[in-house]
Amino acid sequence: MNKVEILKQGKNSLEIKNKIQKFSEEGWESIEEDDVQRLKWYGLFLRKPTPGFFMLRVRIPNGKAFSHQVKCLAKIARCFGNGDIDITTRQQIQIRHLKIENILEVFDWLSEVGLTSMQTGMDNVRNIMGCPTAGINPKEQMDASWLVRALNDEIVNNQDFCNLPRKFNIAISGCLENCLHSETQDLALIPAIKEENGRELIGFNVLAGGKLGSGGYRIASSLDMFVLPEEVVETALAIIALYRDHGNRENRKQNRMGHLLDEWGIDNFRNALSESLGRDLTCAGIDQREVQRSEHIGIYRQKQTFMNYVGLKVIVGRIEAEKLEGLAELSEKYGNGEIRFTPAQALVIPHVSDKRLGDFLEEPLLKEFVYHPSGVMKNLVSCVGSDYCHLAAIETKSRARETAFALEQKLGDATPISMHWSGCPAGCGNHLVADIGFLGKRIRLGGEIVDAVDVFMGGRAGPHPKEAVKILENVPCSILVDVLAQVIPYHTREKMHPVRGQKSERKKIAIPLVLAS
Repeated sequence: MNKVEILKQGKNSLEIKNKIQKFSEEGWESIEEDDVQRLKWYGLFLRKPTPGFFMLRVRIPNGKAFSHQVKCLAKIARCFGNGDIDITTRQQIQIRHLKIENILEVFDWLSEVGLTSMQTGMDNVRNIMGCPTAGINPKEQMDASWLVRALNDEIVNNQDFCNLPRKFNIAISGCLENCLHSETQDLALIPAIKEENGRELIGFNVLAGGKLGSGGYRIASSLDMFVLPEEVVETALAIIALYRDHGNRENRKQNRMGHLLDEWGIDNFRNALSESLGRDLTCAGIDQREVQRSEHIGIYRQKQTFMNYVGLKVIVGRIEAEKLEGLAELSEKYGNGEIRFTPAQALVIPHVSDKRLGDFLEEPLLKEFVYHPSGVMKNLVSCVGSDYCHLAAIETKSRARETAFALEQKLGDATPISMHWSGCPAGCGNHLVADIGFLGKRIRLGGEIVDAVDVFMGGRAGPHPKEAVKILENVPCSILVDVLAQVIPYHTREKMHPVRGQKSERKKIAIPLVLAS
């Protein structure tokens, strides 16, 4: 067994909460390394760049929260942290600079508003993703958020699902606008329709084995399987259990769900799943998703009469606690108090009436968190970076922000294009599914060590998924804006991802001489 499996033997890692009082009395330096790892089962991460301080990751199933919950998160960040909050690409919230002495009080605050950080790290089912506009989007096939909640309730604080071979990512969505990176998930349920005995059945196709990070982008495989809404939770639990019981527990680099599928083959996995469920599996229906992806940023009509939802961009996902509190207050003033977090590191405020919309759009906070970002800002995504993560080679959030602002000045309001930054091969910024992806690194240039990136292009998830291709290596961040200003005008999203039947128009671009040399 690998080190982590040895650590887990004979112990329920969720019991680590019982030792937090002892840690708070004796200080963070008294925490043994095994317990540092076990604290991740409660979403607590002791990072090397910030010794003595913990990052807390909070579950937000389907990205859906309410103003009192968001205010609580902001208060925790203000009272116990450094005042900054990060929205992740899994629709979670991360709070930084917490001391072990305050953690039990933080847990109490979270519990009072119905939130938890349980099982947001290590070998667990992580936050379950869903469409951030579920239930309000007139284009959705169905509101699947209740399925996300039901599955989440089955998993959290359940010892049967807190010791997997590795992390397990899930997405469930009835959104037709392809707003999630479903092909990157260990398990994804996507909207589908199936004809059976003259009837049209509405449900989900099942994908499995997707991943990003080290080893690259494994595009999730179709299990050639259709499930009805009432079958979703049972099916998902059976798939997770198969992975739990048969996944590789020796080599942590070869033990994601996709590796099990590669080892068994799809047919053998289907047979095992059919036996576990005690029924035959229904073959897949027709994928209903659109090819083009929506970030749900902007002003949109809701299903509900005279109501609108407004998607606001949070640049690189980082926001000050006071400003997040302010947005929560706006959701109460103009909406119904809901706030939805998106995988594009944005947030949605729904249920803004036609009568109140004009006043809402004039609020000062909406000058910073805009509903009409430029093409280079709209889907700008970044991982945490080296400020807080010891794996990252460079500080990605500030680099991403500076690069995007400079490109705005050079290109104006360019055609929307996704730009994702990852500080290391773990790929937390999802750089391999972006139109343009950046992987941070440090290189030697003229006798000096400088920040640089490898540049990838053409990645996507959705009905026609594709891994991004590396087109440039070792580009110093100091000249990155000039390079991208030459690349982006010739590589719009439409040209990189042409509709089937259309030819992609590609133009040759001149690469600066410093790169060629």
